[in-house]
Amino acid sequence: MSNIKYNNGLHGGPSTGGNFISSVDFYRRVPKDLTEATTLGATMSVFAFIIMSVLFLSETIAFARSSIVTSISLDENVDPRIQLNFNITFMDLHCDYVSVDVWDALGTNKQNITKNVEKWQLDSFGSRRIFSGRNRESREVRNQEHEMTLEDMHENGVHVVQLTKDNYYDFLKENDLVFVNFHVPWCVWCQRLGPTWEMFAEEVEKEKMPLKVASVDCQLYGNLCRDAKIMAFPSIRWFQKAEPISPDYKMDRTVSALIGFSKRKIDLLDRYKDYAKKEEDKGKDSKRSPVSGRPEHPGCQVSGHLLVNRVPGNFHVEARSKSHNLNAAMTNLTHRVDHLSFGEPIHARNFRTKRILKQVPEEHKQFNPIDEKNYFTKDYHQAWHHYIKVVSTHLEVDSNRGKSLMTYQFLEQSQIVYYEELDVPEARFSYDISPMSVVVRKEGRKWYDYLTSLCAIIGGSFTTLGLIDASLYGIFKSKQM
Repeated sequence: MSNIKYNNGLHGGPSTGGNFISSVDFYRRVPKDLTEATTLGATMSVFAFIIMSVLFLSETIAFARSSIVTSISLDENVDPRIQLNFNITFMDLHCDYVSVDVWDALGTNKQNITKNVEKWQLDSFGSRRIFSGRNRESREVRNQEHEMTLEDMHENGVHVVQLTKDNYYDFLKENDLVFVNFHVPWCVWCQRLGPTWEMFAEEVEKEKMPLKVASVDCQLYGNLCRDAKIMAFPSIRWFQKAEPISPDYKMDRTVSALIGFSKRKIDLLDRYKDYAKKEEDKGKDSKRSPVSGRPEHPGCQVSGHLLVNRVPGNFHVEARSKSHNLNAAMTNLTHRVDHLSFGEPIHARNFRTKRILKQVPEEHKQFNPIDEKNYFTKDYHQAWHHYIKVVSTHLEVDSNRGKSLMTYQFLEQSQIVYYEELDVPEARFSYDISPMSVVVRKEGRKWYDYLTSLCAIIGGSFTTLGLIDASLYGIFKSKQM
């Protein structure tokens, strides 16, 4: 026993540092000679490896990808106004009568807005043909004042031929040139034109012009005027060999202006006759038509943008004129919405904006859901009304710069509204801006979340399959015994 030596507790002893460190070991080892390798364990190990590999791969792919999430919050936009962009085509409404009006809950009531609004008259194929003005009011027709009333002028005879449904078509066929005034008694502009038209007819007779001056009372012969497609009163139309020559007369309603217009028409016709005779003398057939005016289709495309208050309101398009009374029975507001959106137009934004929009799912791109849609009305005294709910949308999907893009989505419902017989219908677009906003955010997983998931996969798979392996081993071993 005297040969036994103690070496600072390294080879034993009651309280050594090595034993203390080993006592806190959470991962204690089982000696190899106490473990047993089995076929069941090998199978479970392979199965565990496959499961962990699949879960590891799936988790890695999920970590590499980002997801789009949405949330709703109060709209923090403090801009007092919002830009409304529109491009609408009216199939049967002349640009001379198109009026764009705005009304809102704050008391704004603006009529016939021309700033930032363009009008294009269309041809029969729906293509742009004539530019009809921008940033200007429609021209007001000048009317002539008379000291004598129409009844006083009739004392020396009536010079205007009154056409009825019985003689209208025969009269146009019997006379090569006819100038017709379509009117109604209740129209103030028709009342002002009456004496001028009578004096004009008398002047035509004095100068022995080859022209007949006539008029049609559209209140008495409504079907006749409806067949002639009279959209406003008064409508002054030139007929040549029973064919209406477009466009209708829309210049000043004075005797001198009417006489000058008629003389130019007659002179133009005479020049054509001389030309046709020369061609006939040369043995040629004149295929040239008399220059009697340009074909006129009533279609109109109105486009532009409005700055509207961020309160409930509407903008509407209706037929109105400073120098006519509209024929409500002939006002057809069939239209196609080529474009309607709120905020800055998408096509006017920069490349970064377009890159952001590419990352946004289609269900969050309701920026112009009614573009290229047609709204037809089969009968008169009706029009489409559109009800729009506007929601501001913040797109936070630019992970490179962390900046957001604000735009507007909207939902729309439309229905046909019926009008009284004397009311002029209007195509109305009512809007209501929601106080809530939608936030579309692109989110990815954090690195520590990814590592935590990997540890959970490894530990969870190892523990779960270990329990299954132990249970199966116990069952099989008890059967063998």
